[in-house]
Amino acid sequence: MELYLDLVSPPCRSVYLFARALGIPFDFKLVELVAGQQHTEEFGKLTIVRKVPVLKDGSFILTESTAILTYLAQKCSASVADHWFPAELQQRARVNEYLSWQHLNLRAHCSKVFLLKTLYPFVMGSEAPKEKMDAALEDLKQSLNLLEEKFLQDKAFIVGSKISVADVVAVVEIMQPLGNGVDGFEGRPKLTAWRERVKKELGTKLFEQAHERLLDSKGLQQKMQNNSHLEKLKPVLQKFFN
Repeated sequence: MELYLDLVSPPCRSVYLFARALGIPFDFKLVELVAGQQHTEEFGKLTIVRKVPVLKDGSFILTESTAILTYLAQKCSASVADHWFPAELQQRARVNEYLSWQHLNLRAHCSKVFLLKTLYPFVMGSEAPKEKMDAALEDLKQSLNLLEEKFLQDKAFIVGSKISVADVVAVVEIMQPLGNGVDGFEGRPKLTAWRERVKKELGTKLFEQAHERLLDSKGLQQKMQNNSHLEKLKPVLQKFFN
C-alpha cells in the first residue's frame, strides 16, 4: 500500500499519524504541493484529483483524508482497536458527525489563517489586511468554541474516554496556524490538556516529527521564493484572496 502525502497539509498529517501510530504498513510517497509535484505527469497517471492525500492499495485508488482514515480503520480492523472508529452505531455516528462538520469549519478556518499568513504576502505583495485577518481569526475562534463546547465538552476525547480518528483530525487542524505563530490552544486549558492526551496516545515523538515541516516557517518561505509553479498560480491565488 502506498500513501502520497505532504506533511505540511493537515489531512495528510492525520492519515500519516494514524497509520504510523497503529503500525499500518505503507510506502510513504512525498508529494510537495508548494513545488507543484501534484501536477507532474507521473502523479496525473495516479489520479486526476491533483491533491493529496492519495492512497493506492494495489489497483485501488482513494482520495479524501476522511475516506482514507475510515478505509484504513476497517481494512485493518483485526489490528486496529475498535475505539478508533467504533462499531457501535451511535459512537460511530459521533465520529462521522465531527468528520462531516470539520471540512467547512475548523479545517477551513485554520487553513485560512495559515494561508493568509503564508501565501498572501507572496501572492499579493503585502501583509494581509487587518480586516481580513481579524475576520479569519474570529471564524477560527468560533470553530474552536464549537469544538470545545459541542464536541469535546467534559470528555477526555471527542467520542468519550478513548481516542478516535476524530481527535487525530481535529488536533492536526488546530496545529496548522501554529506554523505561522498563531496558537489556537492559547488561553484554552481544556483544549491544551486534550491535545496532550492525543499526543500521548499517538506518541509524542511521532507527533512532533509529523509537524516538523509545518513548523519550519523559514523552510516554507525558502520553497516559495523563485518558485515557478507558484508564479504560474498567482492569478488563481489572487482571485482566491480578493
